[in-house]
Amino acid sequence: MVITILTFIIVFGILVLVHEFGHFYFAKKAGILVREFSIGMGPKVFAHETDTTTYTLRILPLGGYVRMAGLEDDEEEFKPGQIVSLQLDHNNQVSVINASQKKLLFNGIPLQISKWDLTDELWLEGYLNGDDSQLKRYQVSHDASIIEEDGTKIRIAPRDVQFQSAKLWQRMLTNFAGPMNNFLLAIVAFALVALLQGGVYQTTNQVGTFTANSVARQAGIKSGDRIVAVAGKKTKNWQALAQEISRYPGKKTQFTIKRQHQIKQIWVTPRSEQQNGKKVGVIGIEASQNHSFAAIIVYGFTASWNLLVELLAAIKSMFTQGFNLNDLGGPVAIYSYTSQAAKYGLTSVINLLAFLSLNLGVVNLFPIPALDGGKLLLNVVEAIRRKSLSSEKEGILTLIGFGFLMLLMILVTWNDIQRYFF
Repeated sequence: MVITILTFIIVFGILVLVHEFGHFYFAKKAGILVREFSIGMGPKVFAHETDTTTYTLRILPLGGYVRMAGLEDDEEEFKPGQIVSLQLDHNNQVSVINASQKKLLFNGIPLQISKWDLTDELWLEGYLNGDDSQLKRYQVSHDASIIEEDGTKIRIAPRDVQFQSAKLWQRMLTNFAGPMNNFLLAIVAFALVALLQGGVYQTTNQVGTFTANSVARQAGIKSGDRIVAVAGKKTKNWQALAQEISRYPGKKTQFTIKRQHQIKQIWVTPRSEQQNGKKVGVIGIEASQNHSFAAIIVYGFTASWNLLVELLAAIKSMFTQGFNLNDLGGPVAIYSYTSQAAKYGLTSVINLLAFLSLNLGVVNLFPIPALDGGKLLLNVVEAIRRKSLSSEKEGILTLIGFGFLMLLMILVTWNDIQRYFF
């Protein structure tokens, strides 16, 4: 149980970290201020502040986020009448605004805020010590910080470093970067699986190694032989070979072998085994492996591509053959998969990581507001209209999309609980 939970946290953490780092990296390259990079959700456990970004670790090890300046989920925290304390720099401009009761500023100036503009003109005004006869206005430094109520220190968000101030292509790349990183993670993970397995299993009809008590070896088949036909039926690849062998459980069968430049006929009796309630024939051979570094790298791409094709076909069938909640899986299903993968060791866990990463990348590209695909769709609309949607309309669309996702998540989670626990 403990190993499964730790594996689940690590796998989920890697998926989120890689996804969010994509947004983070390209936002920084576009000049967009990333105010906070958080791993986990909920109350803050740890924070490290830099000149531009605060990195936080939060108590719930599920999810994470990149908080970019100017987005709908990045509103200022002040309320009229709120008491804050100010710290001034050598130009008598505000460098720190402390809105937290958890931290004290040395020589901080107490101010009851009445109005502020931290986007364009960069000022705030209020009453010193709460005395409404002492209205005071302060200029705020472009690089000033706010200490939020939970004690997290982040930069203010002037308009020139906000998300909407970046060029359209930069915003599109920033939105796409999360799913893109998930695709790259899948490629790397599949390549790592091949590396840990010692190479890439070939899909040809060439024999690699033998299992214990192999009837093929006992009959005279050797490593490196190519089985070109079984019972006269040509076997051009490993899949066709396995399929033909399975048809002859316990039956003496003629195998056509190509050894170097010679063709030989060898009789083998496949051993009968029970698989999925049916008797199938096996002869105890394994595919040959390519141990080259190039083959391992190529496998990362080909395995990802094959999985992507299967995933898109499954999505298509959901629309053409009818939608079923059993086709979807939430955190409960992921936990169940993780539990199974953990039993088979590191290679199985990395394989699961690749599978989940590719799924996460594809799902995030769905054109649903609140997902990266929905944001990209709005970017395309903006490119066509040559004008962005108003922040109010975009906020409403995002709220609708978020509500739909939450409803779907509740339904999927409940369905998963019934499937896996009852």
